[in-house]
Amino acid sequence: MSSMKQMPGAADAQWTKPKRFDRNLVVIGAGSAGLVSAYIAAAAKAKVTLVEANKMGGDCLNFGCVPSKALIKSAKVAHQMRHADRYGLEAVEPTVPFSAVMERIHKVIAEIEPHDSVERYTGLGVEVLQGYAKLVDPWTVEIALSSGGTQRLTTRAIIIATGAQPFVPPIPGLAEVGYLTSDTLWERLRDRPEVPRRLVVLGGGPIGCELAQSFARLGSQVAQIEMAPRVMMREDPDAAGFVEASLKTDGVQVLTGHKAVACGTDGDDKWLEVEHAGGRDRIGFDEIIVAVGRAPRLKGFGLEELGIKVDRVVETNEYLQTLYPNILAAGDVAGPYQFTHVAGHQAWFAAINALFGDLKRFKADYSVIPWATFTDPEVARVGLSETEAKEKKIPYEVTRFGIDDLDRAIADGSAHGFVKVLTVPGKDKILGVTIVGAHAGDLIAEFVFAMKHGHGLGKILGTIHIYPTLAEANKMVAGQWRRAHINGFLLSLLERFQTWRRG
Repeated sequence: MSSMKQMPGAADAQWTKPKRFDRNLVVIGAGSAGLVSAYIAAAAKAKVTLVEANKMGGDCLNFGCVPSKALIKSAKVAHQMRHADRYGLEAVEPTVPFSAVMERIHKVIAEIEPHDSVERYTGLGVEVLQGYAKLVDPWTVEIALSSGGTQRLTTRAIIIATGAQPFVPPIPGLAEVGYLTSDTLWERLRDRPEVPRRLVVLGGGPIGCELAQSFARLGSQVAQIEMAPRVMMREDPDAAGFVEASLKTDGVQVLTGHKAVACGTDGDDKWLEVEHAGGRDRIGFDEIIVAVGRAPRLKGFGLEELGIKVDRVVETNEYLQTLYPNILAAGDVAGPYQFTHVAGHQAWFAAINALFGDLKRFKADYSVIPWATFTDPEVARVGLSETEAKEKKIPYEVTRFGIDDLDRAIADGSAHGFVKVLTVPGKDKILGVTIVGAHAGDLIAEFVFAMKHGHGLGKILGTIHIYPTLAEANKMVAGQWRRAHINGFLLSLLERFQTWRRG
């Protein structure tokens, strides 16, 4: 997303604006951003149409967050069975009927599906149309209906919420070997009785790490290929180091600094050729998952024809408006983050600005954006990382608490990881937090709340936390900050006062 000056009226001079409109709002895409936008518009009593070409719920429900977390849970149970002796039980090698694991994943999707269904949104007052939408002019959307035929709607405002799809690098031979992506693997592997014996995961980001660890725990021999010098490049090296060590412990062959250059077959055997340190190696596999990132869906919606810039994302201003103030974008297609919760967050601003922007506009707020990677251990972050602070030359102090020292973590057998807080030098104002450990994605919420409402570490320290819980780690790190900032002169005065009191 980029900041862009708005020139209302200039861009739409070649089109005639309708005097009356069929709709207040048309939303293109029924993923997280589109669903929230439509929900808000309906709640505001606007006449809103939501257009979806494929599945309601978008990537998160059908291909991303939901199925991957269901897979992670099955993999974690298998891991716990394998290491039950850590808890005083007899360790067993789990039998993994892989088709049953995959069927459970589809049942989880089916259970959550009603939350995002056509029926639910119709009941909320949203008109839902299945088909492909294209902008004809700044106020007209043409929909090629899945049931056949086309429909044209005029609308005061339009929200582009078309999401993103896996990026597939142009590696020679990759298409021929039949690659999987985080979108296609759930159906393609659905009826397999056994987990893929040899699996290559291309990519060392959050999706690649989650999938590599899960399949390794379910019994695959996994090779994970990452071109960068380490996995999880968006996180600090100390956080990424915990994840990489865990992946290796689970049997993943982590090949960082390796570039995939070609794919091919020798008879029935598939191979990937990688470049490393000036040499080349071949890695045999049965299945390959491409997880090197996601690219916004930008083509085929009529954006270019209207002159709306679509470089890596749809170009918008801080109000999520495009070149045309009545056409907005939200979610992965708008950037700058690709998270479901950010898509929902942007959708509020997009919907309000779409409906009421000519009266009052609101700038999208990215000041406190949390995210988590659900490997074991989990990595969660909000605000500045230490790496970013150094790059941006922002002064900071670091306070760190090792979770290996936390009573509940010791009792749970999950005593590894840390809480790291960056603060303004000499003050308790929080600039950023990274948590590595069990349930890090849940534990970060307290810091997100504190940052959002301007509370410092002193407030967290002054809040009672239940003993024994993992949440105490947040209080412990606040306590460490306090001990490091005690005034030595006042302490010496206090000691003299107590000595005087003894007579």
